[in-house]
Parts: sequence; structure tokens; C-alpha cells
Amino acid sequence: MNPTKTRSQFDSRKIVIFGAGKIGRSFIGQLFGVGGYKLVFIDIDPVIVERLNSRGEYQVIIKGETDEEISIRNVEAILASDKKMAADAVSSAGILAVSVGKNAVEKVIPVIAAGLEQRYSENPEKPLDIIIAENMADAAGYMKRELERNMSHDYPFEKLVGLIETSIGKMVPLMTQTDLEKDPLLLFAEPYNTLILDGKGFKSSIPGIKGLAPKVNIKAWVDRKAYIHNLGHTTSAYFGYFKHPLAKFIYEVLDDREVYDFTREVMVQSAESLVVAYTDDFTSSDLEEHIDDLLKRFRNIALKDTIYRVGHDLVRKLGHDDRFAGVIHLADHCGTASDKILKAMSYGLCFRATDENNRQFPPDAAFLQFLEKEPETALIKELHLDPAGDKFIIEQLIKFSRSSTGKR
Repeated sequence: MNPTKTRSQFDSRKIVIFGAGKIGRSFIGQLFGVGGYKLVFIDIDPVIVERLNSRGEYQVIIKGETDEEISIRNVEAILASDKKMAADAVSSAGILAVSVGKNAVEKVIPVIAAGLEQRYSENPEKPLDIIIAENMADAAGYMKRELERNMSHDYPFEKLVGLIETSIGKMVPLMTQTDLEKDPLLLFAEPYNTLILDGKGFKSSIPGIKGLAPKVNIKAWVDRKAYIHNLGHTTSAYFGYFKHPLAKFIYEVLDDREVYDFTREVMVQSAESLVVAYTDDFTSSDLEEHIDDLLKRFRNIALKDTIYRVGHDLVRKLGHDDRFAGVIHLADHCGTASDKILKAMSYGLCFRATDENNRQFPPDAAFLQFLEKEPETALIKELHLDPAGDKFIIEQLIKFSRSSTGKR
């Protein structure tokens, strides 16, 4: 094999996807695979990489009223530790996607940077668009800063790199150990398959792929995802667990009218702030229609989405810039109400759901223990709430935590 020749074989119909996990394969991979693209996954899991290479395909089961199996073909995979091969893949890609989880993005930056430099030396006129399939604030700004830190100062970044922020709304439940033992490549997913992305971020033309939904003001849509979808989903888990601690699935607790109504009220209250903040993007009726559609999706029995999956990782989900505190801050700015949102956030302090092995998420257990001993310190140090600016939030969370102790 001639490595130089291989690297220079640019393929406009090839997408390289960092992360062969749930979103990488069942969402990005499915959209582009069905759209006729060759898929090249880069992942840290040697079992997943080996099986993708040996089979050249994988299956996604769409969980709706009836199950639908989709086979995604023309698939290859590269082990993330093979940095040279990964950089070669970046260099020759038609488009790139990153779906590794926001805490791991920094680990793939050096390889992407190396691939971009290599691409520039071999195909200096070919830009590369990078779909950032992560739910993270200012994803494009973060990627730009980190990539530039790893690249030469004379690289024409603005000309050759498109950074495409997204709003990931697809729900993909955790697979049970039994399912994974049957087939580590198998994935379950809901029917929803629309990828909202930043239409202004592309340097090349937007791919003609069914399911892509480019938007002009991506920040509005990222906030809609965080402050309605994520907020509502987690509210149903926290209040649902508070009322039904033995329940396992989200659809079970949403069958309780009180849980359903409270969840909807929280989402509608958040929508009021979004309408004020983004008057050119949303109307109240638009968002209420979206809320009712989401609640229907949350109640998808076939998806078997668990309360544990939706609610765990308290430190992140209750954090100062995430779904609850983030929209409370927005409401303060917009002059809208947030009392129901704060109440929903409070229920997270009672959340002790366990996984299929009856184990609590270890960081959650540690946080809740800290909270019981030093409530104010835990909220400030772990959730990064501001002692002055978030004083009211802190006071209300502590008050709720103390009053609810006897109910658990």
C-alpha cells in the first residue's frame, strides 16, 4: 500500500464519525448511511471496531407501534489509538462528525487537527465541515479555540473549516446487558430522525440528506432542546421518581396525571421565556405543539426508556448552566416566571433511582451524601451555583431538601 496515495483519495461521499456510540450510529450514521454515504467510525472500543470491520454493517431497531429494522451498510471503523490512520481518514473525508460526549471532545481534537493539516497539504482548496453532534454550550466556539491551539498559525481556518452546531433531539435508550450480549452492535432508537443544525456553519454545500434541518439561528434551537426537551424529560424522571420510587420506566410515571400535568406545566413555563428571548424563531403555539409532541414521544412504551437513564448524572443536569438553572437564569433576564422550573429542579435532590443491577450512579450517590452533610457547600462546589447571583435558588433547594427528607 502506498500511504500517500491512500491519503490523497478524497471521497466527497464519505463521512468520518468520531464516536460509534448511540448517537453516532443510530442517528448520524443512520441518516448518512441511508443517504448513500460511506461510513467510517473512529472509536475507542476495540470490540465495536472489530465487529464493524468484520461485518461491514450494523442494525438499528426503530421502536414505535411496530418494530422496524434498518441495516446500515458500507461501514468501516478505526481504533482511536491508531492516530495516523484516523488522521488519514479526516484528511480524505467528504464531511466529519463528532459524537463522543462533551467530556471526551478534547481527546479527539489533536487527531482532527492533524488530519486538517494533512488535508491542507494534499488538497489545499477542499474545506471540511464538522458536524458537532454534542449537546454542549458554544460548541463551535470551543472547537475552534481548541483546534487552533493544536494547529500551525498560518492554517487558513476560517476558509477551510466549517463548524456545525446541532440540536440533538433523538432519544436512544440504554441497552440492557442481555441485549448487548446478544449483539454489541445492535441499537434501539425512536422513530424521530430530524437533525437540527446550523445552516450558516457550512463551508461546502449542505448535504442533500433526508432528515437534515438547517436553521438560521441555531442558538434558539439549542436552547429549545435544553430548556424544553431536556428540561421536560428530566422533570418527568425526578417528579415521577418522587411519587413512584419503585417505577422503572418513564411511560409508567407519565401515566400518572399529576406527573404528566406538572411536567407539561414546567415545559410551558420554560417556553414563555424562549418566546421572549427568540421572538423571530418561536411562537407560543409553536412551542406548545412541540411540547405535546415530546410528551407523546416520552410515553413511547416500545422505547422502554428508564427513569434511571433520563434522570441520572445529577451534578451535570442540575448544574448552573444546564436545563434547570440555565432557563431560570434566562427567565430572570426575560422577566418571566420560573417557580415551577425551580420546583422541578428541587425534586432532583430526592432522586435515587438505580440501574438494571440496582446500583445508583456513583457520582450521584457521592453528591447526595455531600448535600446531606453540607447542603450549601455542595450546591456551590458541585453544581457551581453562584453564592450571590443564585442565592434564591440555593435557599429554595436547601429548604426543599430539608422538608422532603422525611418523605423518602
